[in-house]
Parts: sequence; structure tokens; C-alpha cells
Amino acid sequence: MTEVLIIGGAGMIGRKLADRLAADGTVGGKKIDRLVLQDIVEPAAPAGAKFETRAIAGDFSKPGLSDELVASKPDVIFHLAAIVSGEAEADFDKGYRINLDGTRLLLEAIRQVGGGYKPRLVFTSSIAVFGAPFPDAIGDEFHSTPLTSYGTQKAICELLLADYSRRGFVDGIGIRLPTICVRPGKPNKAASGFFSGIIREPLNGMEAILPVPRSVRHTHASPRAAMGFLLHAAGLDSSTLGARRNLTMPGVSVTVAEQIEALRKVAGDAAVALIREEPDQTIRTIVDGWSRNFDPQRSLALGFRPDASFEEIIRIYQQDELGK
Repeated sequence: MTEVLIIGGAGMIGRKLADRLAADGTVGGKKIDRLVLQDIVEPAAPAGAKFETRAIAGDFSKPGLSDELVASKPDVIFHLAAIVSGEAEADFDKGYRINLDGTRLLLEAIRQVGGGYKPRLVFTSSIAVFGAPFPDAIGDEFHSTPLTSYGTQKAICELLLADYSRRGFVDGIGIRLPTICVRPGKPNKAASGFFSGIIREPLNGMEAILPVPRSVRHTHASPRAAMGFLLHAAGLDSSTLGARRNLTMPGVSVTVAEQIEALRKVAGDAAVALIREEPDQTIRTIVDGWSRNFDPQRSLALGFRPDASFEEIIRIYQQDELGK
């Protein structure tokens, strides 16, 4: 029997992952028999699932919840839960409580099960673990010196994941996701939210605010590419990783100006005209501390695949969210 647990199952990535698992019916080449979804609010079961599903609502950082989640010994755990960058910076205590303490409680709950239990744990980290000054492209040997609380929390969790894996308590893989774009739905509190907003809102006939200069460069991946990363990580032979359990995912590096030009190619001048520049120094300061471009040779060699271009990222949003 193969059981999958998604922590953060009500979020955008969690919902899409559950839907993908329901469509595939397998994970890592094994038939799924049971899916458990957890979040602060009760996640919805994916439509069309041919396996048992269960939803659990609760605060991930509360002692005892992780013990409940792993009591049935799920084979694959996707740890997606996090307080996003802008909110983690604004609320120091909440960021550390959810992002760090919650992760530590999960790892400890897995360890306490004992009896040889060692699940595959796929942890979504972030490129925010890197801090300036940056080279033109960050390679696999670049050091982790985050300049935000969110990045610091993710970096600490990466170290914990590696150590618990080294000690044989868990079979962990951390994937540093680029900024996910274009995110569907309403904006969240992530400082990176405008990267999606300047595409999503114009495509829906709405005005979008651009808080940073058009020269800002960043790396992106579509939600569809992120699903590919997660599923590939779930089935990857971890012996190929050695002791270095955390990987930077490949993405599409573009400036904001290049994003806007891609939007123009897809949707025309009328869409671009809906973008209004309104500088926000708080967001600019956070974004200035982020990495811009990567040379992720390890993840590429291990079979992780990025989107082809930012124009493709926009078209994926149109196909998956707008039915175009």
C-alpha cells in the first residue's frame, strides 16, 4: 500500500499536486492507495481520484499534529507548507514558528516513529536561501547567505533535512523553487507576487501594479514545471544525491521588461497598457536581496526540466487557467 501526504494541501501548489496525483494515480512509479491532505483550513479532495483521500485541518506548527500526520507511515511526504516571503519578513515570530518550528516538529515526528520507517520527504525550499553579492549566474557551489528571514528559515530547514537524511531518519530531497509564475487566483503576501500580477491581471482585463524597475531580473517556473519538479523528486534515486540533499531547480531568467515584452507578444499592447508603475521601496529592498540567474547543473543532470521560455509560461497560464 502506498500512501502520500501533502502538507500545505490547500495552497495553490498543493491543490495542483493533488489533482495531478489523482490524474496519474501513481507516484514514483507506484500505484497510490491513499492520499492525505493537510493545511490550516481543510483541503478539498481532488476530483476523480481513484484512491482513498482524507483531509486534515490544523496548525502545522502545533505540537502533536505532525505525530498524527505520520502515524500511518506515509511513503511519500510533500512538505509545501510555508509562510511566504513578505509575510515572514513582516511577522518575524509567525515566520519562524511555521517555517522552522513546524518543519522541525515534522522531522522529529518521523524520527520518533522508528522501526526503520524512512519516508521520501520532498521539501520545497527557495532560491531565497542565497544572498547578495551574486555572480552573473549562481552555480551549485555558491554559498547560502540569505538576506531575509524567509530565506534564513528555508536555509536552516535545508540543513535539518540533510542531517536527518544523513542519520537515516528520512530520505529527504529539498528543491529550491524559482518564483512560481503565473500564479492563478488572488495575490498572496509574497514579495514576489507582482511578478505574476503584471501578467495575470492584464490577461484578465484588470490593472496591475509594478512596484520595481523594469530592469529587475528574476528566475521563474510555471506551476506546471513545479509539478514536474515535485514528482520527479518523489521518484528520484536518492543515492545519486550523496550527502548534498538540496538542489536548485532550473528556471527561466528574465527581466521585468522581458516579461512585459512576452506579454505583449501573447496578448498585445492593450494588455501591457494595464500595467501601472508604482514604486514600493519595501518590496524593492526585499527583491534586491534575491538571486537573479542560475546555472543548476546538478538538477539538470538529474533530469529536472524547466519551461522553455517566459512566453511559454504565459501560454501555460492561459491553457491551464483560462482555457485558451
